[in-house]
This record gives sequence, structure tokens and C-alpha cells, in this order.
Amino acid sequence: MLELRHLRSLVAIAESGKLVMAAERVNLSQSALSHQIKDIETHYDVSLFERTRQGLRFTIAGERFLALARETMAAFSAAERDIARLKGDTRGELRIVLECHTCFDWLMPVMDEFRSRWPEVEVDLVAGFHADPIRLLADGKADVVIGSLPDTKKSIHVSPLFRFEILAVMANEHRLRGKRRLVAEDFRGETLITYPVPEMRIDLIRDVLEPAGIKLERRTAELTIAIMQLVASRRGIAALPNWGVKNYVGHDYVLAKRIGARGLWSELYATGTKSFANRPFFRDFVSIVRDTCAAQLDGIELL
Repeated sequence: MLELRHLRSLVAIAESGKLVMAAERVNLSQSALSHQIKDIETHYDVSLFERTRQGLRFTIAGERFLALARETMAAFSAAERDIARLKGDTRGELRIVLECHTCFDWLMPVMDEFRSRWPEVEVDLVAGFHADPIRLLADGKADVVIGSLPDTKKSIHVSPLFRFEILAVMANEHRLRGKRRLVAEDFRGETLITYPVPEMRIDLIRDVLEPAGIKLERRTAELTIAIMQLVASRRGIAALPNWGVKNYVGHDYVLAKRIGARGLWSELYATGTKSFANRPFFRDFVSIVRDTCAAQLDGIELL
């Protein structure tokens, strides 16, 4: 017999493509999730998946159950929103701080979906670059920070979003254009073009260059397009999320290279105060970010 937990698991598997990652999303061990799937397959005498090199692929029967799961979970979420409204727990404000400024590339469709679900909630962006965005939560100047995992967990709630690859971006004529991937030594002598944020918030510096003892001249720009223009003009090299450079690479404006043998990966989280994280529209906002980005951004992995 199908239960809500089974349907939630099917959606998690579809979005992650891997059993181990899906299990983490639904707070189960991989073994427990496998037993769930086996119970469904035994009860209905069908196979739900085929295992491929790329991960799990749904069979025709699996696709039908997945469609049911998505329809049911959407209806369940709508019912939860209606119940919250009956309790008078929906009015408020959602002030968002972006630590990762390329997030603007995917935030608009997220905000559009959020507004359609929660029209009574005021949504605003806290403008500017902030050296300590988590401090804004404590000071009551923001409600959610989208960025890296905070150093402290005191009085805050952290919701995982997704992990993504950071790529080195260079001019089409750059001296490193022939390399498949870059290592720390390749960056020596370059000018690094970044957003105006502290160095320890830049993954390339913190995780690649500093351990190798390499320090680069740095130039900053506030907009992604300005960084791209500087890179294309051979003023330096940048390191940006894969979704932020895809269109520029696709139009042959710049080149993008992997960093390291396995790539340089980073993670995004939604952080709010523990009291605010209990608000139903905060939880739904996190869900919308995950669902929208999983559907629209290539090369990410949900956490």
C-alpha cells in the first residue's frame, strides 16, 4: 500500500538520481530506503527503476508512480498552506540576503513561485555586499541568508539547498585555453576577478590557492556581467558557479575549465533564526528553491 512517505521518497530519488543522496533527503538510511522501494515493487509486482551508469532511471511503471507522487505532494503542500492560513500564521515579511551573488540568476523564478503561493507575505532583497550576513539575522535586518554553511549554529536554523561546481573562467585567447582542467600552480601570476567579498569567502582562494601558498592580485566587480567583460577583455581570470557562466560559454564569449581532478565544489544553504524557520512560508521557500533549481540548473546536486 502506498503511503505519503513512499511518495516523498520517489520524488527525492527523481530529483537526486542516486539512492544514497535521496536517502539523506528523506532522513533514512540507504538500506531503509531500498526496503521502501522493494515493498512497493513487491506489492504491485513491478520494477520501478533501472540502474544505469548515470544513476537510477525510472521504468514506465516508475514514471507513473512518480507522476502520482508529484501530484500528491503538490496537493499536500497546498493543503498545508491553507491550514497555516486558517491558523493566521502566514502574514509577514521575507527579507533575503544573498551571499552568493550569482544566485540572482535563478532567484527570480523562485520569487515568482513564492509570491504565487504566499501573496500575503512581503518579499524583499537586502541590498549590498555584507561582510557578515549572518549578523543581519541577529540584528533583525534580514530573515534568511542564502550562502555557505555558517561557522556558528547558535540560535540559527540551517536548511541545505544544493551543491554546485565552480569553474575557472578565462578569455578565449588565454594561455591556459588548451588545458582540460586547472591546478593551483596554473593560476600563479594571474589577476583574480571576484565580487567584493572577503577572501575567505572565495572558494578558489580558501580551498585551492591558499593551501598551495599562491596569492594573486585581485580585482573586484559587483555584477556578473562586469566580471565577464573584464575576463573577456583579458584583464584577469574568474571562478564562478557553473550556472552563472553557462550562457556566456554557450555564446563563445569566454571559456570555462574545471578546477582540480574532481572539480571544485561548493554548497548553498538557507539560514534563518530558529524562531523564523518555524514559519510555514520559510519552509516552503526552501522547498521552492530546491525544486526550482533542480529543474532549471544543470550540474547541481541537491543536498
